[in-house]
Amino acid sequence: MITVLLAVGLFGAVMLGMAVGVILSNRPLRGSCGGVGSDCACEETGDPNACAEPSA
Repeated sequence: MITVLLAVGLFGAVMLGMAVGVILSNRPLRGSCGGVGSDCACEETGDPNACAEPSA
C-alpha cells in the first residue's frame, strides 16, 4: 500500500511540476500538425509528409 501511495504522490508531483512550468513559460499552447489549426509547419512546406520525416 505504501508503494501505491508513493507512486501516486510521485506522479502528482511530476504533473504539478509540468503544470507550473507551462504557466511560468508564459507561452500560448500550440497544437500538433495532426490537430485543428491553420498555421501548421508541415502544411506551410507543401509536403504532407514533412512531419513524418525525422529531422537531421
